[in-house]
Amino acid sequence: MNTQAIGIFDSGVGGTSVYKEIEALLPFENTIYLADSANAPYGNKSAEDILKLSIKNTEYLLNKNCKLIVVACNTATTNAIKVLRETYSIPFIGIEPAIKPASLNSKTKAVGILATKGTLSSDLFHKTTDLYRNDVEVIEQVGEGIVQLIEAGETLSDTMRTLLKPYLKPMLDANIDYLVLGCTHYPYLLPLLLELLPKHVKIIDSGEAVARQTKAILEQQNLLNTSTKLGHHEFFTNGSTKVMQALLNEKHTVKFLNF
Repeated sequence: MNTQAIGIFDSGVGGTSVYKEIEALLPFENTIYLADSANAPYGNKSAEDILKLSIKNTEYLLNKNCKLIVVACNTATTNAIKVLRETYSIPFIGIEPAIKPASLNSKTKAVGILATKGTLSSDLFHKTTDLYRNDVEVIEQVGEGIVQLIEAGETLSDTMRTLLKPYLKPMLDANIDYLVLGCTHYPYLLPLLLELLPKHVKIIDSGEAVARQTKAILEQQNLLNTSTKLGHHEFFTNGSTKVMQALLNEKHTVKFLNF
């Protein structure tokens, strides 16, 4: 079973930021990535719809014989992973905004979080925030429209820059020193965020932590691929293959999936 692929799904292309961390840490693992771009963003959907889509994605990856599934979507994690773990026997790795390290390390006692409505309104997010908030002010901002622009290939466009500025202003007014990215699409905004934020503001996301957790679970369950051959990676999307291809290494081919 250790040669079977790691399955990864997201509401779109954003989870490729998590895939890259997994590939870097686990170069001998095979992966299958599913981008449900036709239904992006998940953040504006009801909890019921998010669960249905997450189950649909999971069933597809299980039919591909995946040994573990990474839910590379903050909104799907916060709204669906509990049910997925109760329903299926394979391990699931979720992704949550990195509120804990931001709150613990903040000197100004103010941190910002940019995320989707679905993540910020979820019970799991509120429980995590309440647990680690302490005396730190958390400025929450819904990134309305960001995912749509990234899915349209306008990640670093002037339109995106104009959209981001008012989202960041309340955080800067509160003197944040950490910005937490609460959506796997958002790491692709890094060049713009570095331009728009003061140099002392640190930007953190959960991709590296997810890769480490994936490795730990594979080790615990004796599922690590012991091959010394570099892994094989498959990418499927029901959206634009061109947009997804632009975010990946040229050696990877993205296939359209009528899904």
